[in-house]
Amino acid sequence: MPSSTPGQSPLVDPAELNTDPYAVYARLREAGPVHRITGTDGLPAWLVTRYDDIRQAIADPRLSLDKRNATPGGYHGLSLPPALDANLLNMDPPDHTRIRRLISQAFTPRRIALLREPIRKTADSLLDAIAPQGRADLIASYAAPLPITVICELLGVTPDDRQDFRSWTDALVAPDPARPDRAKGAVRSLLAFFTQLIAGKRAAPADDLLSAMIAARDDDDDRLSEDELMSLAFLILFAGYENTVHLIGNATLALLSHPDQLAALRADPGRLTGAVEEPARYDGPVPLAVRRFPTEDITIGGVTIPAGETVLLSLAAAHRDPRRFDDPDRLDIGRDATGHLALGHGIHYCLGAPLARMETEIALAALFDRFPRLALDLPPEGPRRRPSMRSRGLLALPVRY
Repeated sequence: MPSSTPGQSPLVDPAELNTDPYAVYARLREAGPVHRITGTDGLPAWLVTRYDDIRQAIADPRLSLDKRNATPGGYHGLSLPPALDANLLNMDPPDHTRIRRLISQAFTPRRIALLREPIRKTADSLLDAIAPQGRADLIASYAAPLPITVICELLGVTPDDRQDFRSWTDALVAPDPARPDRAKGAVRSLLAFFTQLIAGKRAAPADDLLSAMIAARDDDDDRLSEDELMSLAFLILFAGYENTVHLIGNATLALLSHPDQLAALRADPGRLTGAVEEPARYDGPVPLAVRRFPTEDITIGGVTIPAGETVLLSLAAAHRDPRRFDDPDRLDIGRDATGHLALGHGIHYCLGAPLARMETEIALAALFDRFPRLALDLPPEGPRRRPSMRSRGLLALPVRY
């Protein structure tokens, strides 16, 4: 990421972006609300750093998610084939409105509520498996397998295929620059898998989200196209898995790193909601919102950004903005974290947010109830994180109990 001037800015230490991005974003935020930057890929973009500007920008219809509004040669984000790209992260109204309406018919509160008990049973089963060991990596053994099990249950993916799902998603979440073929192979595998899965659900519908998405139609008898179905299934898998893994992992690390807050949660389980919402603000899973492209010249924070250029909204900077949150660098599960943007805002509020919250609440409650002496078992250099500007997650979380 970013230098805010041509060449390397003294505001930015590239190594620090992975170890302590909040210090970098704090310097950028205080230096100005908007910066012209050069990304790690060498492409130009505009970075917005202050809460009020970012909240307004997320809801501003002049900031498009549709890549057709982008100036050629700028940063576009993850590149996918059309069959996986026709999803809500690349759409504006009216297409966004139509797709969201159709999927909302299938992704109902009732369907989410029915997952509560299976999630609890899965969490307990995963903890049963590691309980005798005394030590574990909570990412590999708990935070990762729980969401992939839930997403696969939701979509109607059989247990035999779930390990493949996880490996394909991991290849896309953290691509290896030395092995570009691995990410490309994962995309091909996902395309082939979803093509077969959708055909199977269409021929023999079941009581799962994918079958419901196939059946959904609006008042004009409109249905999701094949590309839309495939892309939405991919988005549900990708976002529902990755973001929830990071929510659980980051929240667990935050609480174990702040014994006073963990003690407050243990003393009052009624604070569990705060133990999810505050870590989502304090160290959320998504440092940057999905890139946007102005459909006309637009002014943010007194800076005019030309139409078509790439705009990046730093949620990590917004969530530590002292103009919005008092003492923002302090974790406080008693804080009213209402207004954090970790799960979106307005028409771009995440459809899966209730499920991600429920999974994280159940995961934390089960974990801390099972292991009263749970403690970090980190190496001297501290926690290892994914080297990514797009997501904020842990590669491993060693603990003892």
